[in-house]
Amino acid sequence: MMPEFTISTGFSDSDRADVARLYWNAFSSKLGKILGPDARALAFFADLVSPDYALVARNGSGGVIGVAGFKTAQGALTGGGMRDIARHYGWLGALWRGPLLAMLERDLQADTLLMDGICVDARARGMGVGTALLHSIKDEARSRKLTQVRLDVIDINTRARALYTREGFVVGPPQHLGPLRYLFGFSTATPMTWAATP
Repeated sequence: MMPEFTISTGFSDSDRADVARLYWNAFSSKLGKILGPDARALAFFADLVSPDYALVARNGSGGVIGVAGFKTAQGALTGGGMRDIARHYGWLGALWRGPLLAMLERDLQADTLLMDGICVDARARGMGVGTALLHSIKDEARSRKLTQVRLDVIDINTRARALYTREGFVVGPPQHLGPLRYLFGFSTATPMTWAATP
């Protein structure tokens, strides 16, 4: 039986709005107080996302139904800096948003592919899209000759953690946000790693 979706690398400019929508739907609970309202956040991510660091799931008609972003030493799906923030929120807005977003940044080792989220359209859940994207992330790490994949899963995302555990990711020590939990909506982020083998 043929799969109901395909996975490919990158996306076109015409897909930017769909990629941004999926990303914002997945992470607005964490980033909403910093990057909301929705319309502004969607415009920000549509401008920011890089196709060079994305694996995209598409349905039979070519519509984007899932995205797995990643980060390497060369770039990221949602990279960018203060100028990018200021373009959408103004310089005053960038001055407080930038440092808060920087607190969510994770150290990146040269031999590591860092996952920047898996986002699946609600209408496509249960089809195996998330698992297929995760397998593609592993393949991407191997193709780049990297030795591991790392991700961080927040405490309220138990479904994702269960998937990563099934897929062989090993849990590291949790990182506590302290008072920032009231801003970001979660208390701990747990690093998980998967060792790539040739």
